Amino acid sequence: MVLFAEAAGAGGALGGSYFIVLIGMLVVMYFIMIVPQRKEQKKKAQLLAAMAIGDSVRTASGMIGTIIDISDNMVIVEFGNNKNCRIPMIKEAITEVEKPQDAVAKTTSTAATEEKQEKKFKLFGK
Repeated sequence: MVLFAEAAGAGGALGGSYFIVLIGMLVVMYFIMIVPQRKEQKKKAQLLAAMAIGDSVRTASGMIGTIIDISDNMVIVEFGNNKNCRIPMIKEAITEVEKPQDAVAKTTSTAATEEKQEKKFKLFGK
């Protein structure tokens, strides 16, 4: 408040420079805070739109299960080996989705990586 009063008393040029600095700070805050948040919201919306029955999901509470039914804003997730443990939940409670074919690809790529590491260790005698 004191700075603005001094700027107004000293002349209009100083008041204008404070205004430019304030606008610059707001622009920087926009790009630091709001743009990444919007990107994250779009990513989550795409994730939720791409869900399908049979996908493996992780919930916000850390529980891992399989989707067995999807409606507009609700999903029914089956947890564990017990087929009677089915819980309806809101889609927004899901934080990660893994397609069954992605899980198979990760397993095979992990096995291939482990084989390469074993060959490397054999070459160097470790």
